[in-house]
Amino acid sequence: LPGCSNCWKQWYQRRVRGDSRAGSCIETLFGHTDEVLDVCFDYRGRQLLSVSADATARVYEVGSYKCVATFSGHDREISKGTFNPSGRRVATASSDKTVRVWDINSSKCLQILEGHTDEVFSCQFNYAGDMLISGSKDNTCRLWRDEHAQKQSL
Repeated sequence: LPGCSNCWKQWYQRRVRGDSRAGSCIETLFGHTDEVLDVCFDYRGRQLLSVSADATARVYEVGSYKCVATFSGHDREISKGTFNPSGRRVATASSDKTVRVWDINSSKCLQILEGHTDEVFSCQFNYAGDMLISGSKDNTCRLWRDEHAQKQSL
C-alpha cells in the first residue's frame, strides 16, 4: 500500500463491519520490521497471517487485532504463508529454500521441509490438512506429507 512499508491494512466492504464508507481502513497492524509480502485469513475468518522480508510470520486475532504468535527461524525472507484447515498450524515458504510448519499455540517450528534447490515462493495445505504443496524457483512443485515430511516431486 502506498506510504506503508512496515505495516499492512485490511480493507473491507461496508457490509462486513457496518462501516458507512465502503473500502475504508478499519485497522492497521504493526510489528514487522521490513516489507510485508503476503497476508491471508484462516478458513473461519478468525485469524490473520502476515509474512515478511524480515524473515518472520505473525498471527493476529480478528476483532482484537492483537498478535498472538510470532514465528522466527527462516534465514531469509518469507514469501508466502498459509493456515491449515483447522487453523492450528501455519506453513511458510521462504527464499532460504525451505517450507516450515509452525504450531500457532506454542509458536514452535514443527517441521522443516527441505529439498528445493532454490527459493520457495508458495505453499498451500490440502483440504484435509495432511499434505502441503510448495512451488519453487527451481522449476518444481513438491508434495509433502505433513506428519512425516516426506516429499514427491511433480
